[in-house]
Amino acid sequence: MASPAAPMPSLIRPRASRNHSQLCAISLSSDNSASTASSRRRRDFVFVVNPSGANGRTGKQWTQLLPHLRTRLADKCNICECITSGPSDAIDVTREAIKDGADAVIAVGGDGTLHEVVNGFFWKGSPVRALDQGPDHLTALGLIPLGTGSDFARTFGWSNDPRQAIDRIVKGVKSKLDIGMIEGPNGDPHFFVNVADIHLSAKAGYFASMYKRFGNLCYVIGALRGFWGNNNQDMRIKVNGGEWRTIDKVTALCVGNAKYFGGGMKITPTVDPFSGDLEVVILQNFKWYTFLLKLHRLYAGTHLEVKDVSSMRVQSIEVAEVVPNGDIFVQSDGEHFGFLPTKFSVLPGAVDFFC
Repeated sequence: MASPAAPMPSLIRPRASRNHSQLCAISLSSDNSASTASSRRRRDFVFVVNPSGANGRTGKQWTQLLPHLRTRLADKCNICECITSGPSDAIDVTREAIKDGADAVIAVGGDGTLHEVVNGFFWKGSPVRALDQGPDHLTALGLIPLGTGSDFARTFGWSNDPRQAIDRIVKGVKSKLDIGMIEGPNGDPHFFVNVADIHLSAKAGYFASMYKRFGNLCYVIGALRGFWGNNNQDMRIKVNGGEWRTIDKVTALCVGNAKYFGGGMKITPTVDPFSGDLEVVILQNFKWYTFLLKLHRLYAGTHLEVKDVSSMRVQSIEVAEVVPNGDIFVQSDGEHFGFLPTKFSVLPGAVDFFC
């Protein structure tokens, strides 16, 4: 469905294979009139909205927010509103926006929407670039957190107040944000901005997606269900291209570009998403009752002091099973990615980010 936030050309060039004409109407490059030339001199901001986020609350909040957004931004830039209708829509919309020369793509929703938008900044492992702009043109990433978890926003101490998010975008202060990259057995790269994780926590995230109606409680329910029949596993790791070594009885291995996951668990509490490093936290030999007893420490970020919890800073880490079975879950920003073996690495300062 086409729903531009103001009478203006859309940024997105429709792609026949995905019928993006339902999202935004026409391309900036399709009109040579004076009015189009004038709009080109203005900055072009694309807002990618997941209306089904937070059990449908995101769509309702976005509709209420639009008048305020126009008031704050309409005299500074062209606004294009793109409504997603299913999985991967945000990835495709973002790629097309960047190719068409958008100055910013803003994710409106939760961590899942942000995850897709971030993946839209890349194609086959390389950054997407504008087709008709110079090499210095960069598209910035923004976030209006309206989703269930909004764990990435917690790293910066941001609330879910969308007006504060718009204030940040209006101010225009940007920093070079690190992006995490995952490569599975087939070598195809995938990207994460928040936390990627392995084994129990990844399995818990898989089950949590079935209980979204319970809000953030879904993550605890998912973890408890994940413990059912779960066995701690011996794993091999290779850090920064060094030698392989074995880690015994791994319950979960988490790779953080930001601090929070699972609806507010401060799992990688010392990471800085502008540092060029990832933080790896490994939980070993946890039982279900250990998890419950230490749950408050996971939320507070004080678990690094707990027995059988370790942490390290890395630029890359490869993880594999000691005895390969191909059934150890891997997830990326709360989205199921696949199974071990997997390599995680950081792309320092890969994206300009409104902060």
